[in-house]
Amino acid sequence: MTSLMSRGRSSGPRSIAQRPAAIRISRRFGAPPEQVFDAWLHPEIVGQWLFATASHPMTRVEIDARVEGSFCLADRRDGEILEYTGEYVEIVPHRRLAFTLSMEEHWGVTTRVMVEITALGTGCELTLVHEDVPSRHADYTEARWTGMLYGLGVTLDSQSGRVDSDG
Repeated sequence: MTSLMSRGRSSGPRSIAQRPAAIRISRRFGAPPEQVFDAWLHPEIVGQWLFATASHPMTRVEIDARVEGSFCLADRRDGEILEYTGEYVEIVPHRRLAFTLSMEEHWGVTTRVMVEITALGTGCELTLVHEDVPSRHADYTEARWTGMLYGLGVTLDSQSGRVDSDG
């Protein structure tokens, strides 16, 4: 089940200098932690779900999967190239991944994403925290991550034949 845990947005009147949001999403997968973790770092898998859809995979995926290594995912939409870039800050195999994320076309800022994977009796739970999201993009970003994690589940299911515990 996807649970939207919290979002750090100011509740006061809108101002020019709104505080950035922190988005937190958790999702359970029937796949083991190793398989879920690897799906974040292997280009052929990443291109199927991260910033992609089932009918529209990424057109270019470059990943240097090491701390201080970088990634670039590119997509062509409406004749325009959209790039998602970042640098890996922390990689703890099968448990934790942290990276910066920049989407110049959308925000013009760099944010930080942390992924924690916890083993369960069967499968695992993934918790994603995306920090420093501009408040005006928080709802869109939350919806995109929810969709992408759903896509990750579909991708994992297609690789292993397992059924996602979310049904």
